[in-house]
Amino acid sequence: MARRDAETGSSGHVVLGRIAGLYGVRGWVRVRSWTEPREALLDYREWLVGSGDAWQVRPVAEAKVHGKGLVARLAGTDDRDAAARLVGADVAVPRERMPEPAEGEYYWADLEGLEVRHRDGRVLGRVDRLIETGAHDVLVVQPGAAGRDSEILIPFVPGEFVLGVDLAAGTIDVDWQWD
Repeated sequence: MARRDAETGSSGHVVLGRIAGLYGVRGWVRVRSWTEPREALLDYREWLVGSGDAWQVRPVAEAKVHGKGLVARLAGTDDRDAAARLVGADVAVPRERMPEPAEGEYYWADLEGLEVRHRDGRVLGRVDRLIETGAHDVLVVQPGAAGRDSEILIPFVPGEFVLGVDLAAGTIDVDWQWD
């Protein structure tokens, strides 16, 4: 099973959500969480907020589940204007602060960039990203030595299509017919 968590930043942090809008007039923001479960983002009392190479450490002053999402007020953000400047920013935490996934589970960020090999030894490409569908997660593989020009979509179903994941070796072995 793969756990969605977005992408690993170049500085070793993992993006876990995005500030999606404003909530009220006292500096609160709506947060779209990509964690599973979504309220796991609230376990982190200090967030990195920003994008690209521009990140700021922002302590979480208050936060809670609200409806189908999360709302939060970050320290130093006490009015709607200050909160508005945060809308669209990503929310991240250092990778080392995240718990290790259970046996057979992987963070999406740990799968991105891995080499994907067919069971017959052919290299299909590298995992570019994962997408979530109603049934299961899907690996989006950018073509490699398999002689394809377009990406390959492989359901992340361990034991059926995904034969093995070796994070140390940087590989995923699959049994997937794409022709």
